[in-house]
Amino acid sequence: MTAYSGHLQEWLDLGDADLSLLYNLDSSPSLAVTPLVEEELWAVAPPGSGLTPEVPVKCRTVLEHPFVLPVSGHGLRSLIDQARATIDVQPRIVAEVNSLQLQKTLVQAGHGWSMLPAAGVRHDVESGILTGAPLRDPHITRQVVLGLQRSGRTPTPVEAVASEMVRVVRRLVLDGVWSGARLSSSLPGDRRANQDSDS
Repeated sequence: MTAYSGHLQEWLDLGDADLSLLYNLDSSPSLAVTPLVEEELWAVAPPGSGLTPEVPVKCRTVLEHPFVLPVSGHGLRSLIDQARATIDVQPRIVAEVNSLQLQKTLVQAGHGWSMLPAAGVRHDVESGILTGAPLRDPHITRQVVLGLQRSGRTPTPVEAVASEMVRVVRRLVLDGVWSGARLSSSLPGDRRANQDSDS
């Protein structure tokens, strides 16, 4: 299932899901959280805008263009708003949408620039549909974590899936497939092995 991070967390709390990938979440009484990846946001612009993955662009530069934003309440919007608060530029917001694909479509059509996860635009930038560059001043990142219910011992099948997710994430980052991401320093190697050694 896919949904906003808040909905996924609610499903975990209610027991409707066993585990989930979430963003910028700390452990809580009901959830055990394992940091996996620190993922960077990129500036995203229409073709021909001159952005390139090799040259970071200032957030101020992005905000000086018409701007396409996620809706309020979205995790990305919170990160972007925090960055905007440190820059004395009031962007001209042309759209607020709740779909990554719609954001990319609006940018591609020339309605404005945006800030999006590097992994979400990698193929579009490589194919020339969009242009993109890492952000600086400030550098904006979000943390991807694995969330599990705290209720008792994790069932063996759930633990097996969690271990496989950790291995897949590690391989995607190390192989350069997950653009703009670096592994968390606390990323475990194999959750089942770690748990067995602790018991």
